[in-house]
Amino acid sequence: QVQLVESGGGLVQAGGSLRLSCAASRSVFGINAMNWYRQTPGQQRELVAQITNGGRTNYADSVKGRFTISRDNAKNTVFLQMNGLKPEDTAVYYCNFLINWHAYWGQGTQVTVSS
Repeated sequence: QVQLVESGGGLVQAGGSLRLSCAASRSVFGINAMNWYRQTPGQQRELVAQITNGGRTNYADSVKGRFTISRDNAKNTVFLQMNGLKPEDTAVYYCNFLINWHAYWGQGTQVTVSS
């Protein structure tokens, strides 16, 4: 069983930056994609950013130009650099790995942006 461990959330003022990390608990083969989702109370979890096995990246329109997803394949780690944070970015952020098309989730990390 693969566990994903997230870090890097916290409280930041609007316009500030945070960097989230998500590492797999062991070496993993067959990763199809690494993703970041976020969720606010009462809302569905939404895809924020994705990086595929081939290195292609995709972003939600709301974060394009502000967030950057990257990975360290040797460490089975994915990052989300968040710049120009806005209060509407406040949410619990979850990492997600698709491994052989099976989804694995991190425990979530709170990001709070104050105005």
